[in-house]
Amino acid sequence: MFETLTPPKEDAILKLMALYRADDRPGKLDLGVGVYRDDQGRTPVMRSVKAAERKVHDAQDTKSYVALLGAPDFGDALRDLVLGDAVPADAVAVAATPGGTGALHMGFELIRKAAPGATVWLPRPTWPNHAAILKHLGMEMREYRYAAADGSLDFNGMLEDLGAAQPGDAVVLHGCCHNPTGVDPDAQMWGTIADLMNDRGLVPMVDLAYLGFGDGLVQDAEGLRLIARRCPEVLLGVSCSKNFGVYRDRVGALMSISHDTGRIDVVRGNMATLNRLNFSFPPDHGARVVTTVLTDADLRADWEAEVSEMRNRVNSLRAGLAAELQRQTNSDRFGMLMRQKGMFSKLGLSGAEVEALRNDHAVYAVGDSRINIAGLKLEEIPHLAQAIAAVI
Repeated sequence: MFETLTPPKEDAILKLMALYRADDRPGKLDLGVGVYRDDQGRTPVMRSVKAAERKVHDAQDTKSYVALLGAPDFGDALRDLVLGDAVPADAVAVAATPGGTGALHMGFELIRKAAPGATVWLPRPTWPNHAAILKHLGMEMREYRYAAADGSLDFNGMLEDLGAAQPGDAVVLHGCCHNPTGVDPDAQMWGTIADLMNDRGLVPMVDLAYLGFGDGLVQDAEGLRLIARRCPEVLLGVSCSKNFGVYRDRVGALMSISHDTGRIDVVRGNMATLNRLNFSFPPDHGARVVTTVLTDADLRADWEAEVSEMRNRVNSLRAGLAAELQRQTNSDRFGMLMRQKGMFSKLGLSGAEVEALRNDHAVYAVGDSRINIAGLKLEEIPHLAQAIAAVI
């Protein structure tokens, strides 16, 4: 049997990680891996999470399974965090999943089950795993224009391309802090997107992985909340990896929103079945920790302060890098960094220039020139800017 297997295509980011580890040059920079790092270069356990873990340890008296959809209080807490009062609670079905990737996988499976002929539209560019999952599931996909060459949103191109989508198709949208570009629609654009979804009978599928890393926990949710209020059906994949720092605990959820609440029980039952088929009962430790943080007033306040600290640090790194690049290149070519949000940006470099960054300057970025701003230290900005100026 196994002799028929062929080697899978190597993951670009995992390959980059291996190259970085093998590089013994001092001052090397890893800007490829998408994790938040502090001023010491660590991905820390957040204070609020550590305190919540102690509370969970002291209070937990069983390791028995939770429900197929996860613990109900986890679903309630996460729904309230991301949706607020945008839609009634009984219009939302929530399934706990292993991370945001598990949520997206289930969302795509739910689309395939409900509408086998539907096409899923992806922004160009997008997180590579979107297309990889769809390909694995054998689902039709198409791209729509998203980011322009100058690092802005190609909104007219986006609307034109989605004008070819057919009723019942699904459209993947990044809820905030678009990965890999950092380019987000503004409030007026979100309204236009909602109108387009409704006019053409399309189903939005929102990927929310960086809530709180753009403008704030409430501000970052405004676009998806508008979509949730105005579109009759919405799928929402949520990741807690970044804003709670629980990467390895794999905490996520898929939310299905239907304004026809008579359908929501059927949707919920199908989500439970998909959980059962994929991994049976979802993991609970990380979800229990997140629930504890969100439902304890003191822990919640400390967590919100920590998210603000992370966001402010990333924004200061953006500002510092943009200013240093302007000085090193004597141009505004990279001014778009200040207009973008979240952990990532694309520098607009060619593949050869990215390779030169790695080979000549020990700066590791993804091949499409995406860099993780949150992977920088303040003192590393001059070296990075000098390296970028040299390769261009």
